Amino acid sequence: MKKFKPQHSRLLFIDKKIRQKTYPNCSSLAGEWEVSSKTIQRDIEYLRTMLDAPLEYDAGKRGYYYTEDTFQLPAISLNDSDLFAIFIAGKVLSQYENTPIYDRLKSVFTKIEESLPDKVTIDPTVLNDRFSFFRTPYTVISQAVWETVFDSLRSRASVVIDYSKPSHQTAETRTIDPYHVVGYQGEWYVIAFCHMRKSIRTFAMSRIRQARTTDIFFTVPEKFNFKESTRDRFGVQWSERKYQVKIWFSAKARPYILERRWHEEQQITDQDDNSIILSFSASHLTELKRWVLSWGDMARVLEPAELVQEIQHELKALGGYYG
Repeated sequence: MKKFKPQHSRLLFIDKKIRQKTYPNCSSLAGEWEVSSKTIQRDIEYLRTMLDAPLEYDAGKRGYYYTEDTFQLPAISLNDSDLFAIFIAGKVLSQYENTPIYDRLKSVFTKIEESLPDKVTIDPTVLNDRFSFFRTPYTVISQAVWETVFDSLRSRASVVIDYSKPSHQTAETRTIDPYHVVGYQGEWYVIAFCHMRKSIRTFAMSRIRQARTTDIFFTVPEKFNFKESTRDRFGVQWSERKYQVKIWFSAKARPYILERRWHEEQQITDQDDNSIILSFSASHLTELKRWVLSWGDMARVLEPAELVQEIQHELKALGGYYG
């Protein structure tokens, strides 16, 4: 069976041979690449017509050469679908304008656009009026804080932060060892070992007023695995606890629940009245409570008992506001 060898790989191979000024021809290239001479001939024509390669054949040396040494073969070969994907990615990028890396990422996309060949059959200016992304509400993060935290991720140096909790007027000074950074619903969080609490905590980066690295270095524990640790999360918050969750949804809510994947290990149980029960495990209840309440009377928590009680207290307080 012949090995799968995509055209772009052959083009890079042909380009390398020509740059070595060995004057390769279709037969020699086909022999080295283990394809037919006709395949190489089609590649040569593609280089000339589609990539505008200044390629000529020297009859005396019986091989090809570049008439211009400054010619560069594009590093990537793009079709219409690739160009469309780049366009969509550029739109998605706008959701991260609240981060200091936005300008750098935008610059990378600009370089990609400028390096594209002139011969494209898709016009992004037309699509601009046909695709949009609504951003979720987002926080503003200090560039100095952002860069300090990310420098710590690379250097493994502890960071001293001035952190403001929503319920506190003044900021607390803490020393943290950043293990991981995660973006979620318009906010960026740093998962770090807190020297004060002697445990791993989640810090919203927008609440860090100042951050400065220290000359103390740390090692991320081998047992720390963010993906495994947050397997049972619902939202960005997580803990060492594990709750078995069961939520009943009415027939009216059924189609909305079924059209999305709410949890990696969720299970759906159909009921006789066309309602459903959504089951999964969660390690934290705060964000889960807010989510359940957003469904109004179309949702009812069956388990765990702690979550039932929290929602009862919430509804009692709401009754006082609207009674």
